Amino acid sequence: MTMQAREKLILTNFQAPGDILMLTAAVRDLHKCYPNKFATDVRTSCAELWENNPYLTPLDAQNPEVQTIECHYPLIQASNQRPVHFLQGFMDYLNEQLRLRIRPTVFGGDIHLSDAEKAASSPVKEYTGSDVPYWIIVAGGKYDFTIKWWHFRRWQAVVDHFRGKILFVQVGNTDDYHPPLKNVLDLRGKTRLRDLVLLTYHAQGVLCPVTFLMHLAAAVECRDPRLKARPCVVVAGGRESPHWEAYPTHQFIHAVGALPCCAQAGCWRSRIVPIGDGDEKDHPEHLCLDVRAGMPRCMQMITPEEVTRRIEYYFEGGQVRFLAPDTANKNLMKE
Repeated sequence: MTMQAREKLILTNFQAPGDILMLTAAVRDLHKCYPNKFATDVRTSCAELWENNPYLTPLDAQNPEVQTIECHYPLIQASNQRPVHFLQGFMDYLNEQLRLRIRPTVFGGDIHLSDAEKAASSPVKEYTGSDVPYWIIVAGGKYDFTIKWWHFRRWQAVVDHFRGKILFVQVGNTDDYHPPLKNVLDLRGKTRLRDLVLLTYHAQGVLCPVTFLMHLAAAVECRDPRLKARPCVVVAGGRESPHWEAYPTHQFIHAVGALPCCAQAGCWRSRIVPIGDGDEKDHPEHLCLDVRAGMPRCMQMITPEEVTRRIEYYFEGGQVRFLAPDTANKNLMKE
């Protein structure tokens, strides 16, 4: 008996890295739920997120047997009403397009590291000379979503609180807003997408707003096999409904339910004030309704003390340990 021919699919999407990371989960779970039924390939904006992926088969888009699907996640429009997660967005769309019943099998995206990548030393060792534990920190964001920004002085206060206990490694795209922090290892503008994957693999924890790094923290396996889930603290505010973004092992600090503007669900607004770039996000319906001290009130309500306390949970619970005194006394921020 010959094996039944597999349906051939090319899935396309050219959105931001966080979106592509969610598509990796959809491809994984398509194959987990329908083994040997599909041959899949992708065309996306983030090829580095697909490296070493066992679920991909090179396909020719010109082959008449190949079906190309431009992937979307309209499920986000129902995220304030339904108990659904971002991971389910592309799966739901593929279910409609292909009349399937794909379901999530893992609570995270699907990133694969090669044996050589796992065997390589920590990227931070190249800068510090020591293979020390560290946390990645994202202290800014994209200009099209300024409503997600927390004030840089608050990020700095958290870093200062843990000085000598945690080495923070600051990352960020040079085209976005990422003001420099003091007493961190500054890798802003120095990390390509695959570098971020490897940096996350070795990272003890992640501190960030709602952004790609929080999703990467959940998708990349931990270098230390004793650590079953990587600590991650997210300064989220009230823009997104928590169930759409949060992961079970993360500390997702939000204000949904606490303010009139996000009393029942996330507000999904984009900016604090117009920035004059011609984008529709400058329109009144996309602007924050309650700005305090240059921040959305939902972000202003989140204090550095609360963030430091959430980080401390992981240390007090025994999941991770602070830097040893002899390591903390070294100059780890040399470049």
